[in-house]
Amino acid sequence: MSLTPAVPSLTTVTDPPSKVETELLILPVFEEDPLDDVPGLVDASGGQILRAQDSKELRGRPYEFFLTPVSGWSAPRVALVGAGKREEFDTERMRRTATAAALAARVRRVRRIAWVLRGDVDLRAAAQAAAEGLVLASFSIDRYKSVEKGGPPAEEIAIVVPPGRGDEARQAIERGRTLGECCNLTRELCNEPSNVLTPRELAARAAAIASGTELQVDVLDEHDLERLNMGLLLGVGRGSDERPRVIVLTHTPRASAGGRAGTHVLGLVGKGITFDTGGISIKPAEGMDRMKTDMSGGAAVIGAMRAISLLDAPIKVIGIIPAAENMPGGRAIKPGDVLTGAAGKTVEVINTDAEGRLILGDALWYAKELGATHLVDVATLTGACVVALGKVASGLFGQPEEWVDVVRKASSVAGDRAWPMPLYDEYAEQLKSEIADMINSGGRPAGACTAAMFLKEFAGGLPWAHLDIAGTAWAEDAKPWQPKGPTGVAVRTLAELAFTSETWK
Repeated sequence: MSLTPAVPSLTTVTDPPSKVETELLILPVFEEDPLDDVPGLVDASGGQILRAQDSKELRGRPYEFFLTPVSGWSAPRVALVGAGKREEFDTERMRRTATAAALAARVRRVRRIAWVLRGDVDLRAAAQAAAEGLVLASFSIDRYKSVEKGGPPAEEIAIVVPPGRGDEARQAIERGRTLGECCNLTRELCNEPSNVLTPRELAARAAAIASGTELQVDVLDEHDLERLNMGLLLGVGRGSDERPRVIVLTHTPRASAGGRAGTHVLGLVGKGITFDTGGISIKPAEGMDRMKTDMSGGAAVIGAMRAISLLDAPIKVIGIIPAAENMPGGRAIKPGDVLTGAAGKTVEVINTDAEGRLILGDALWYAKELGATHLVDVATLTGACVVALGKVASGLFGQPEEWVDVVRKASSVAGDRAWPMPLYDEYAEQLKSEIADMINSGGRPAGACTAAMFLKEFAGGLPWAHLDIAGTAWAEDAKPWQPKGPTGVAVRTLAELAFTSETWK
């Protein structure tokens, strides 16, 4: 059983659509679209496209899929995929439409497809988004099924660009392919059962994913963590026979990018709880199986670090993934226990199910120790964030506002929706302890905000942002562009962020 998801070959084609050799030629189609920029297509369909438009079978609404044979073209069939109103067609719609089209082709077991770039989006942005979307469709959640249910992914994908613009699009397409591949690697990790993906195995997978790049890989074991006084992480892992790990991936630019490349160091921290029972404050049995995905933030950092290295980001980036199992047991931490973190702060444990913020506290401290000047952490941290924002946006917290805005803009470009949330000083009142520096849970009111406020204590005044992806890391309902399962959220955001240092303060 391969541990690496399939990656299709991706090529750039500048031939007219009628001359493209493929099994299925796919075009986005808009509402009230005459298709006059694709010469000969309507006639080649033998009137089928006009008939479908007249009968409203084909209206161009988002993610409709209309398939027709064509005559006299190199491709035997053409698929038209609804893209909505032309004036609303942007890179996010391009990405999603491309994914929906490639997934529809999978169901029909088509192995060679070609995507025709259409619309008014900048060519490079469109080419990258299309490549990302087409590659994202190659992920399968069926690894542990004896029979692939969704059909095999396409083996060969061509992206058709206007004549004379192939060189311009080629680099963007390769960038999109890399980002799509790294998202799929993250989704693969998130889909693994916890009896397979232990903290030690997550470290081994991270090293394997880093192979073929110039990332430096370091793994800290329990002895290293004791030497560093990471009492918060060690406390969370105490109830499990599986010992905690800290995975460190470091990207150093291959060549100077000039400007601020030598002054900024981006620290990415991802929560790596490979299974979360809640510990002594045990979770309800219903839905606990999904807690295998409590390492989604760590997986996102691993995938992003691979992309950052392959794309050679112009600044140094350090990825840190604290990994542990949160289990009940004879040595497990108990409500009322006091832990001391590497930063010297003491924490009274009120709820052992508020463990993610504990391990992130030690990891944020370590990122600073390794020289990070700007921090972002990613975590499936709170159910409260799901209550606040649902499944369509991640919560975004941080300091100062200028840094939060940089991260928000990166998420928008990447197609990962993130919504800014407040961090008022009053939230710290809910974290006061009678016997320690702070408690680890402020209770139900403003639960996502108090969790972020806890993390702020470990950012040490640096520019810091926290992405709560509890609602966005796993799709509960299938969409045309996203099957039920892991989404790979935040990979593209973190990778994009590494290329924006000229805007940082």
